[in-house]
Amino acid sequence: MEIFLTKQFFITTAINLALISAFGYLMTRKQLLSYFSKGRWWLTWLSVAIITLMDELTSIFYAPSEAYRVIGTNAILFILLTSILIRFLSMRMTEIAEILEFHNIKGGGVYSFSYLVLGPTVSFIAVASIIVDYVLTASLSTVSAVENGLSFFHVSETGKFMMQAGIIWFVAGLNIIGIKENAKFTYIIFIIAAIILINLVTAGMFHMTPDSLHTIGRSFSDFAVGISDGNWFNGYFFVIVGVSSCILAYSGIESVVQTAGLVKSWKDVKHAYIFLAMTTGIFTPLLAVVVLSSNIDVSKHETDLITQFARMVGGVPFGYIVGILASVLLMMAVNTAYVASSELMERVAHRYGFHWILKTNNRQSLYRVHIGNAIFYTFIVFITGGNQMLLAEMYAIGLLASFSINLGSLLIYRYSKGTKDVLAFNTHRSGTIILFMIMFSCFLYLGYHKPSGTLMWSTVTVIFLFIGIRVAKKRAPEIKEIAQTDQPLNMIFYLVESEAENLHIYFRRPNEHSPAVDDTSSAFISLYHPRAGIPEKSAVNHFRFASQSQSIYHGITEILYALDYELPHKKITIHLGWPTSSWIDRLSIGVMMMSVMRLPKLFPRFNFVIEYFGKPKAVKE
Repeated sequence: MEIFLTKQFFITTAINLALISAFGYLMTRKQLLSYFSKGRWWLTWLSVAIITLMDELTSIFYAPSEAYRVIGTNAILFILLTSILIRFLSMRMTEIAEILEFHNIKGGGVYSFSYLVLGPTVSFIAVASIIVDYVLTASLSTVSAVENGLSFFHVSETGKFMMQAGIIWFVAGLNIIGIKENAKFTYIIFIIAAIILINLVTAGMFHMTPDSLHTIGRSFSDFAVGISDGNWFNGYFFVIVGVSSCILAYSGIESVVQTAGLVKSWKDVKHAYIFLAMTTGIFTPLLAVVVLSSNIDVSKHETDLITQFARMVGGVPFGYIVGILASVLLMMAVNTAYVASSELMERVAHRYGFHWILKTNNRQSLYRVHIGNAIFYTFIVFITGGNQMLLAEMYAIGLLASFSINLGSLLIYRYSKGTKDVLAFNTHRSGTIILFMIMFSCFLYLGYHKPSGTLMWSTVTVIFLFIGIRVAKKRAPEIKEIAQTDQPLNMIFYLVESEAENLHIYFRRPNEHSPAVDDTSSAFISLYHPRAGIPEKSAVNHFRFASQSQSIYHGITEILYALDYELPHKKITIHLGWPTSSWIDRLSIGVMMMSVMRLPKLFPRFNFVIEYFGKPKAVKE
């Protein structure tokens, strides 16, 4: 009876009762995971957050040991530091979701955003990085699932490979016959996982000793020495090595933006990231502190560290429970890789017209994509020999490449567009620059020190880039948009027919609906990018010109040179829109504005007017 009267027993019981009560209450809530609106079913922010959380949680079974292998006990602090960086990164992901929604693009994540900002060439690099991520998510999760599931059994390497291949093809079969995990099933597994893992952390905290506290303190003191020892470059390099070693602990964070098409608004993406910050953002560093500060020999249990730690603090039965949970969660991560990669390939195939890839069976499954994925996953596991360390190195390269492309695209977009598209939620560009520098530096560091991961990422990238450039020339959807564009001579012929001596040329933004003057003395011009789609023609005197490989300034000057040459006998007034962005935005697009200010010197006989069309005041009822 003494075991039931201890402080540990009462605290653990209280925590479990609180968890069961909280989850029981949530289960009674209507529309907790999905709801019907505007003719379709939507997932709630909680549902998307839990799907992503389950993907992130799998990393706890291999990331701490991989980080410890490289930087030792410094991993305790660096996993916490990386968590903070990831929270700042998730704010940028929210901003990207808002921008995509503004352009009527739902989901697609790094691929859709890089395509919008940088075009098809860079977007294929993004596709390569994402594909590498999915391949290695499936491969690494498969290997880790077998290692954790067989933690207390001895099986030959051949036997392990057969089990790994069995998992890959079993999950592929489930997707081919149309059986996928849904939000409710994921939520149930989430409840079970939350109870088990919180009990694991609680038990680990009760087993902490003064030596554990000493190890934690040494991690902080070593960090202080590392960043202050030598010059600032050495300190920066020390941080980059640490963050690079711990980035895998938060793999899957980009899944929220990737699945944004399942939620109604970008605001759901924002709420999902807040939920992740309050859950995995706290739990993962806490678990790392408890495990890595204990007296367990990490070097002997690199592949099944968490399972062995559970046995140490909770006994063999608890070790079995955690091992089974690890296998289930990691198999779900394999399934996530199948589903997400098929959705990405479907998006790319639709965009470029590769409909043969999208052929489905009688259960509406993209079986060709799933079979191709299974072959590729099995091949990667085979050539790496199921080596968790090698797979982890490869995985980190693709993950950091995706982060760098996202942040780089966001910087380019914000410095060219300002905040007019993200008025509701936007982040500081200085912070985005710092994040980009850190993530790109981590990418360069791993690329140099982990040649195997670099080789795989580079190989897949070159293949996709080669195919993508050839495909984009013939099948890019921009070709249809460019075909609809007006020609400068169409505008010239229209204005030549005007008997008016004074002509007015209005330059308007693609999505701007300023008042149109429907007469032959005026022409409205929209310079648009084909990736954003051609604006709707609002009047006969509205002309739309594609601006694909040149700046807005060069597009304007081409049109003005044509007017100056073809209509020398007309008095022409050029109307430009008044900039309404903040002064910070005007600084960021200052190069373009300075170029526009040169126009009167280039075309001295034209009149130039900068104006603003007022909006009618809303009448209160």
